[in-house]
Amino acid sequence: MIVIAGALLGAILGLMLARKRGGNKLDMAQYAASSAIAFSLIGLIATVIIHRMSV
Repeated sequence: MIVIAGALLGAILGLMLARKRGGNKLDMAQYAASSAIAFSLIGLIATVIIHRMSV
């Protein structure tokens, strides 16, 4: 669940950042995708840490 939330949050933040910098649609898509991947990875690491600590 944390991974999905991270992906959505990353995509939204990446989209907003590209729009703020004046990017076109392809720039916005690239920023959204790369931010979603990065935030998903952070969410995955957080999930593994939480799972390891709870067991």
